[in-house]
Amino acid sequence: MKFINPCTCPWQHAVGEDGPRPDPEVGPHKLLTLEQWHAVRSHWPADVKAALELPNDADVLQLAPDLDRLAMVVLEFPKWTDGRAYSQAHLLRTRLKFSGAIRARGEVLVDMVQMLVRNGFDEALLRGDQSREIAQRQLDFFRDGFYQADVGETRPWFQRRAGA
Repeated sequence: MKFINPCTCPWQHAVGEDGPRPDPEVGPHKLLTLEQWHAVRSHWPADVKAALELPNDADVLQLAPDLDRLAMVVLEFPKWTDGRAYSQAHLLRTRLKFSGAIRARGEVLVDMVQMLVRNGFDEALLRGDQSREIAQRQLDFFRDGFYQADVGETRPWFQRRAGA
């Protein structure tokens, strides 16, 4: 898992009075809201991948036709106790087979990083008071895996062990 520094992240929000457009001078890394994407998807260049910010109450299954045009989906945790983004990430990875990056943003705490990885997140933008070092230690603690299956390993531990 990558822990993102918002100051050095190449993905920038798309702005402009004519709507979001890819700008070759700035670079292709445009971060669009769901509303912006719906407004520009018909004329967005096929060779320019975008990133999409998705609210945690949006239906990710509606993105199925567009996933090959997206490099990243950013999922929101408005509260650390609201786990709907876990389900969105799980659906993106398992049912929709999304291979792009999935980023967690919002109230993302170090205590959440193991569950983020197990549900398919690649990146996390931790809340400002959270430590990247502690978050990495949380990930390293279960480096050998978990008993239960997850999006990365679909067999539970006893089946993995029996197959070895």
